[in-house]
Parts: sequence; structure tokens; C-alpha cells
Amino acid sequence: MEDSKKKPPQNSLNIELPEEIAEGIYSNLAIISHSHTEFVVDFVRLMPNVPKAKVKSRVVLTPTHAKRLLKALADNVKKYENQFGPIKDHEPNQFPPMNFNTPKAQA
Repeated sequence: MEDSKKKPPQNSLNIELPEEIAEGIYSNLAIISHSHTEFVVDFVRLMPNVPKAKVKSRVVLTPTHAKRLLKALADNVKKYENQFGPIKDHEPNQFPPMNFNTPKAQA
């Protein structure tokens, strides 16, 4: 009879965040592609005066998880803008200026 009084287990998830992952990867460009079974998001770092950009991280998602990510990002952007004001956006399909007012590298 005591078993009927037990509470159902709570839905909880224990997530481990290793130190090397916790530092994060800086990215200032994301390239998204997809097939019928998955979305691929490549996070790229563009650096000033460097002609070649590098993919720093790749995340592969199912279509369902891609849609959940889209909703979660939209919700978080809305919360951010409510707290800090609108985020300015660049013209669509244009790369941000990459000069950072730094001199060109010389060898």
C-alpha cells in the first residue's frame, strides 16, 4: 500500500559541462544548411585582414530540434530586447565590416 503513496519521479536532467566546453567558442557568422533528415549549423569566426575564415564548431540537429532551437532563440531574443532594447541588425546577406580599425598585418 505504501507504493501507491510514492510521488512519480520528476522529469529532471543532469547536464555535465566540461571546463573546455564551458569556455565557449566565439563565432561571428553561422552558415546553415539542411537535408531532409538534418540541419547543419557551422559556426565560423571571421577575423580582420585574414582572407580565410575557419569553421570553429559544427552542430547537427534533427528538424524537430532545429525548430525547437528556433523557438528558444526567438524567445530569448525577445527577453533580451525587453531588458536591453532592440538589437540592431545589418542588411540581410551582408557580412559585417571586418576592419576593427586595426592596421593590416605585415610579415
